[in-house]
Formats: sequence, C-alpha cells, structure tokens
Amino acid sequence: MTAITVGNTVADFEADSTDDQRFRLSDYKGSYLVLYFYPRDNTPGCTKEGQDFAQHFSEFEKLNTGIFGISRDTLAAHQKFREKYNFPFHLIADPDETICTSFDVIKMKNMYGKQVRGIERSTFLLDPDSVLIHEWRKVKVKDHVEQVLEVIRQHSV
Repeated sequence: MTAITVGNTVADFEADSTDDQRFRLSDYKGSYLVLYFYPRDNTPGCTKEGQDFAQHFSEFEKLNTGIFGISRDTLAAHQKFREKYNFPFHLIADPDETICTSFDVIKMKNMYGKQVRGIERSTFLLDPDSVLIHEWRKVKVKDHVEQVLEVIRQHSV
C-alpha cells in the first residue's frame, strides 16, 4: 500500500479482524467508513474511544457508515477486548504495521520520558467510493466521536 492522502481513493486492502472475519475495503463500497487507529487494547484512552464509538453505533448505522478499530495488537487480544466491552464493530489486527504505515500513523512518541515508536491516535473517514474525505490526527478522545459524526452528517446531506 502507498501513502494515503485526503482527496485520493484508498486502494483496496484486506486484513484479519475479530470473529474470524476478513476485512476487505471493497466490501464497503457504497457506504461511508470510519477507520480509527488506536495505540493498544485495554488501555484507558483506547477503551474510552471504543466505548464512545459503541455508544453512537446506531447513529453511524443510520448514516450508512461502518466502523473499524485498528491497532498492532493480535487478533486474540482484539477478540478479548471486543468481548469485554461488547463493541458492536470489529477490530482489525495489523501486527506487521502494513495498514498503519499506509495511513502514516506510526510515530515516535514520548512515554514516561522515553522515545517509543507507536500508533498516533488517528481517525480516517472514507466516502462511499473509498475516497479519503477527512482525517483527524493526534486525536483527543473527548468529544471525538461527535466530531466524526458531524462531518459525516455534512457529507451525507
């Protein structure tokens, strides 16, 4: 996959997701799609973000929008995380960082005074033709899901 930028079509890709599902971008043609990248399962910010998307899931459905969370965690970790919090959407495992690299979300970050390589919390909105129409980088969890919903509402009028 090559770098993905706003205004361009995202090339079709496949990846493993929870419940032994195989995610294919092309399966979502005709729908909006939210891909949200988060650092790690079962951490406070990532849990809150997932819960916020879950809380508003029916609103996304009404707007013809699919949701997938993506991190470098394993499928087994994702499955436990999804079941623990009863997320109504699937989580995509990207342990080799292929998808993360394409969306340019792997960054050097400071954690407890040390530089570490990890996922910068980011969300991407694709239109029904798989064109990237909006991106949020360095996401702050508070009110983020509401911001995503508002942009979808503006585009789906």
